[in-house]
Amino acid sequence: MSANMGESEASATPGPTEWGQGQHGVGPWEVEHPGEPAPVDDPRYDPELLAMGDRRNVVDAYRYLRREAIVADIDTRRHALHIAIENFENDANIGTVVRTANAFAVDTVHIVGRRRWNRRGAMVTDRYQHLLHHDTTDSVVAWAAEHGLTVVAIDNTPGSVPLETVELPKRCLLLFGQEGPGVTAAAQAAAVMTCSIAQFGSTRSINAGVAAGIAMHAWIRQHADLSLAW
Repeated sequence: MSANMGESEASATPGPTEWGQGQHGVGPWEVEHPGEPAPVDDPRYDPELLAMGDRRNVVDAYRYLRREAIVADIDTRRHALHIAIENFENDANIGTVVRTANAFAVDTVHIVGRRRWNRRGAMVTDRYQHLLHHDTTDSVVAWAAEHGLTVVAIDNTPGSVPLETVELPKRCLLLFGQEGPGVTAAAQAAAVMTCSIAQFGSTRSINAGVAAGIAMHAWIRQHADLSLAW
């Protein structure tokens, strides 16, 4: 089984321009906090950001902090939720899944199949999100079993259970297929159940990135402490 952390790889890969251009973000510390000494002796803070301003796509609580300090803080508040997405045909939705996982403080996003994926949709959030790569669906399922996670597949297939009616396991790995084919037969066979998302229009399916966001939020509604949300 190949399961390698992608955090260092992601941080070394140039991403799209951060959202903090123009009016976004904050200016230099001395401008934003006049008369208040900058925390230059605190190793969590980035001297360059303190001096030049912080235009990154981060919440205000993380302004001026080094990337490593932000990751460390998120690690104290991550949920017992993992996300896996199959990537056998270079799915373009993975970036969106990673960005949403970061927003919900998901523990780890598992990329199954191809190692390479389009990071544009992640909007640089992959720098703050733990990532693992697995060559096969069997390997991520085995990893989940070793770490006490219950696998739940998400797909609108015959025999699936409506996501809107189920209680998702707290220690859970939600497994998504790629756009078009959906989850593989191996994924459905390994899952304790496959959940569908209620649809009422003419389309046969919804975008894989959107489906992942809906399923993640269903878990958040059931298990997250909402008092800790930003």
